[in-house]
Amino acid sequence: MSTAEILDRVLDPFTECLSAEAAQKIVDFHPDQETQSSIDDLAAKADRGQLSDEERALYQEYIEAFDLVAIVKSKARSVLAQKGS
Repeated sequence: MSTAEILDRVLDPFTECLSAEAAQKIVDFHPDQETQSSIDDLAAKADRGQLSDEERALYQEYIEAFDLVAIVKSKARSVLAQKGS
C-alpha cells in the first residue's frame, strides 16, 4: 500500500466529520509569523547550501509537517466542494 493510500484511509474518515466552518478554518490555516520566518530562513540557507546537519534535520521536519498540512487542506477543500461552500 502506498503512502497516499494510507493517508487516504486515515484522513478520509477524519475529514468526513468536518463541518463547512471547520473545513474553511483548515483551508485558511497559515503558520504563525515566527514559524514562517524560521522556515524562510532555513529555506534561504538551504538554497545557499549553508545548512548545518541540525538545521537540515529541522528543515526536513518542517517540510514533512507542512506536506501533511497541504494534504489535510486539500481534503478540507473537497469537503467544502461537496457541501457547496
